[in-house]
Amino acid sequence: MNKQQRRTFDVPAKLFRIGEIVRYTPFTRQTIHNYTIMGLIRESGWTEGGHRLYDESVFERLQKIAELRKTKTLTEIRKLLSEESAPEVQN
Repeated sequence: MNKQQRRTFDVPAKLFRIGEIVRYTPFTRQTIHNYTIMGLIRESGWTEGGHRLYDESVFERLQKIAELRKTKTLTEIRKLLSEESAPEVQN
């Protein structure tokens, strides 16, 4: 292979299981499960065995939820987060 021919590799994004998220955050396994069921966070995929997988963005989302929990209820947080992720309507 000469210098003009370069190979690029498609590196898959790192996906995290609930146990890994629990290890790196102050949240419990049950809390991660509840937040997923409530729609506060979303899984990015599933293992063949049926376990949820989350991408790196879940850590930022959990940080935001932790900050909002200081002054807001989970219902209020869900509403705020859904408004943020809703597409803007153009007139």
